[in-house]
Amino acid sequence: MTETTTPLRTIKSFVIRAGRMTHGQKQAIETGWKDFGLELEQGLLDYRQIYKRTAPVTLEIGFGMGQSLCTMAEQAPEQDFIGIEVHKPGVGALITILQDKQLNNVRVFNCDAIEALNNCIADNSLDRLLLFFPDPWHKKRHHKRRIVQPEFAQLVRSKLKVGGVFHMATDWQPYAEHMLEVMCAAEGYKNLATDNTYVPRPEERPKTKFETRGERLGHGVWDLKFQRIA
Repeated sequence: MTETTTPLRTIKSFVIRAGRMTHGQKQAIETGWKDFGLELEQGLLDYRQIYKRTAPVTLEIGFGMGQSLCTMAEQAPEQDFIGIEVHKPGVGALITILQDKQLNNVRVFNCDAIEALNNCIADNSLDRLLLFFPDPWHKKRHHKRRIVQPEFAQLVRSKLKVGGVFHMATDWQPYAEHMLEVMCAAEGYKNLATDNTYVPRPEERPKTKFETRGERLGHGVWDLKFQRIA
């Protein structure tokens, strides 16, 4: 009897959503990818070669349309940033802003974040990793698809320098509670909240229009910061 095996499913860091690219977004990718784009095929990144300097490096997973990432990069020109986004309209929107503002401290992947982390980000190389408003997968049967899981926490830990920070934010309280449970159980981390729960909204995280609108409707936002200590 021949034994058959089923390949393990890979957790993706995103859910595919339909979205049309505008002419401007397409043009931004065509003209700006050579300056701002990163490819999985490049393998492990040499930050000094990419940015022509040595500086703290922050990576953001799922930057949406890029406004927050660009704001952070503009407000911290002494730092370098990497954004990962699977949806091309967002990539095009980000590159449009980078071109308009002539920002040179941001680079972007258009791929799944797990693949980029595994193939292109060296261990012990990041000062911060940001995960703002990831898909909460509301239905209980979909909770296993949430990106913040024990295995992911350890992948992030391996990429952070000792002392580096994993900063998460969500506007969905059950997901905040899930993140807190996963991270408090994760080896090698320290919760930076004084009460071991959530931190106040950090000034360095730009407030989005979506978040401002949610606040007016009485919606909360929960920020979590965990530091790699080992």
